Amino acid sequence: MSDSVSGCIRPRTALTEAEVEALVHGICFKTGPPRRLGVEVEWLVHEPRAPWLPLAPERLDAVYDALRPVSLTSPLTVEPGGQLELSSLPADSLTECVEAVSADLAAVRAVLREHGLALAGFGQDPWRDPGRYLRQPRYDAMETCLDRGGPAGRAMMRASASVQVCLDAGHEEPGPLGFVRRWWLAHQLGAVLVAAFANSPLAGGRPTGWRSTRQLRWTQIGTGRAGGPPLDTDPRATWTRHVLDAPVMCVRGDDGPWQVPEGLTFREWLRTGGPRPATREDLDYHLTTLFPPVRPRGHLELRMIDAQPGDDGWIVPLAVAAALFDDPEATETAYRAVKPLAERTLGQPAPHNPLYRTAARDALTDPELREAAGTCFDAALAALPRLGAGAAVTDAVAAFQDRYVARGRCPADDLLDEGPGGARRGPHGRDTRS
Repeated sequence: MSDSVSGCIRPRTALTEAEVEALVHGICFKTGPPRRLGVEVEWLVHEPRAPWLPLAPERLDAVYDALRPVSLTSPLTVEPGGQLELSSLPADSLTECVEAVSADLAAVRAVLREHGLALAGFGQDPWRDPGRYLRQPRYDAMETCLDRGGPAGRAMMRASASVQVCLDAGHEEPGPLGFVRRWWLAHQLGAVLVAAFANSPLAGGRPTGWRSTRQLRWTQIGTGRAGGPPLDTDPRATWTRHVLDAPVMCVRGDDGPWQVPEGLTFREWLRTGGPRPATREDLDYHLTTLFPPVRPRGHLELRMIDAQPGDDGWIVPLAVAAALFDDPEATETAYRAVKPLAERTLGQPAPHNPLYRTAARDALTDPELREAAGTCFDAALAALPRLGAGAAVTDAVAAFQDRYVARGRCPADDLLDEGPGGARRGPHGRDTRS
């Protein structure tokens, strides 16, 4: 959600369809030995003692103004509902990534404490609809576009948060670390990650019937905006077709509200030239308005993981994903573990297939997802020392496995176990009622 392109660039040279195909091929899958890692951590911002209460915009203004001069290594952005996001710089190791983001989060939390606020890790706000905090042309256009499909878009914009893991696309050559295998694995393993880290079972203080309501909302937004392409042996070609046939969210302008065409695909925009010719800048922007569970942006962006509870809960999905994708032995084990699950997709793209729906609704109560998660966590724990992970990271993954995966549970189950009073509990399970 922090993909905004600042300002509006005046149209330059119009693009052709062939030029778009060449550009998307070249910029979305940049191959090479997997060696860089990143994470984007989104957080809800709450009043610790009364997290169900709305926050006045003026209060958010004050804390965000105080954060601007803070020295951070990770870019800090604000989301439409007032959520905060830290996006790490590409790191050469898991340890480097964890240390950099942890230091930044400590600095951010210190400022929030001074203003009586705290970060909370939930995939979707369990208590409230924060309303829209940001008033910018991008988000005005996004809201108009998404409202055509129902209320899910507003919930995603205003009340959701995630842990997004960014991985290198992989080798050009075939094999466990090849980009074709990694693209396929990211989609199939994605369902296991949805289930293991589901952490959004409530809305308005009540159970929704889904352990990852955030993932449900993405599904409800629709295939063109929030779906992935079919999986085959040529990810570049299928993604390019998906980009061309996806609906245009908006046509940016220099003055006044941006146009929000209905039913116009990027391919049709190129062919018709209206409402004005599409440019390279428009293509770059269009790519930021597509929200599939796995998004290729020169690297692979895993977008299906709910924000996690606790100050350091985000480290576990980062470490597990890094181990399963960048250690060849763990990658092969994960591939074998999730391959049988692929049949349950019925050949339908993620997340609009039965496997992803089951993962979001039932999480690890599903026997096959639980078994696959157990195998993948075992493989990740074995691989982490080979990747140079320290004891703190390995211990965090082991503790998560013992508390959740081995028991067929996920963080959402903790919230559900609290019962009706759960909606009155704070980010760490403390009763916040006065």
